[in-house]
Amino acid sequence: MAAKKTANDKTAKDEIANKPAAKRAEAQPCPSVEVEESLDESDASIPDDLDDDVDDGVLGAASDATAMLLARTVGKTVAELGDDLASGKKSLAAQSARVLDEIVDTNPDAVVQIIDRYCAVIGSPARRPAQSAAKALPLMARIAPARVARHLPKLKASYTNATQPGKDGLVRTFAGLCTASVAYQKRLEDVLNEALGEADAKTLIVWTQVVLPALKGEPHARARATVEGRLGRIPKVHAQKIADFLGIKLRLRYR
Repeated sequence: MAAKKTANDKTAKDEIANKPAAKRAEAQPCPSVEVEESLDESDASIPDDLDDDVDDGVLGAASDATAMLLARTVGKTVAELGDDLASGKKSLAAQSARVLDEIVDTNPDAVVQIIDRYCAVIGSPARRPAQSAAKALPLMARIAPARVARHLPKLKASYTNATQPGKDGLVRTFAGLCTASVAYQKRLEDVLNEALGEADAKTLIVWTQVVLPALKGEPHARARATVEGRLGRIPKVHAQKIADFLGIKLRLRYR
């Protein structure tokens, strides 16, 4: 049987070899054809009027992969993506959040125009939009503090019911405003003290390092007192890190 199979294989090879060049090409597989066809299909799905459908600022800011996603599946401007983020539709908001996060990474100035949408979702129970807002708003507080400050009543009111990522973003946003101008300290001192007073031990370490350097004068002193007052009620390992940051010694009962 093996000898018969070998003979058949040799006959098939001889037949291919004796065919003209064009016929031999048809008889043999050509992987490159499949690749070319795949590329052609991919190119065909990209609209010819790409520049008309997608905001130039978006394409310039996003990574190549995200810009392609935007062009092929969304095709919307930053303002429209902001509307989708605040739409309340889970999948649409998640997709928009992904693209907007890429834009924030490369060109945060591009999303200044949708600060109001970020402010609307940072206190939302929907985690993905809140996470996107928590990433963007602390940067916006430094780039365009006045535009963020217009929404302070809403932002402060949203703190209590925000998710943990949302609360973290709000605290960083408030600290960013205080860094931008001491004029915001009076309006934000109460909510920052609330945050420092309720944070778990690990979060308190981070927020202490974010909030205290942003405050000056009496607001700084009161926030520091809030933190120091909690050192006796949190685990020693965390309290020691905060004490080291503050440059103080823990009380004797910790030793």
